[in-house]
Amino acid sequence: MDFWQVLPVALALVLVIEGVLPFLSPRRWRQMVMNVAQLEDRLIRNVGLGSMLLGLVILYLVR
Repeated sequence: MDFWQVLPVALALVLVIEGVLPFLSPRRWRQMVMNVAQLEDRLIRNVGLGSMLLGLVILYLVR
């Protein structure tokens, strides 16, 4: 499989995974989003960086 075949599958999986929590518990999801909105930008950036690095490590281990 080449990149252009895998990319839509990966994006679809992200959408499915991102949709699980709002589907199962919309009240808790809304509360979590409101809590995240109150965090400092630096902390949100650090969480985003950590998420990207974890994703890269997982990709490295799987490939």
